[in-house]
Amino acid sequence: MDISFKKIVLAGIGSMAYSFEKSSELIDSLIKKGELTVEQGKELNEELKRKKVHEQETENASGGITPDDLKKMLLDLNLATRDDIRNLEERIKNIEDR
Repeated sequence: MDISFKKIVLAGIGSMAYSFEKSSELIDSLIKKGELTVEQGKELNEELKRKKVHEQETENASGGITPDDLKKMLLDLNLATRDDIRNLEERIKNIEDR
């Protein structure tokens, strides 16, 4: 697996875990404030877990993002490529050498 692709996948997993953690903290906060009952909080947490598991199963079943999909997404973002940067560096060097 390409290192950059692996980093993006790991970042996605990390953000999912972070958002799940933050959602759990929010639910706990609402329970403490009395805006949710303990039972409602448990139900919300269970629903979050079910959705998270379902999303992971769906992603695993579809194979997740392929390297080609990732390349297409990055191209769609219109980011500078290594070649673009090298060309710009070369142009800057030529201008400086004048």
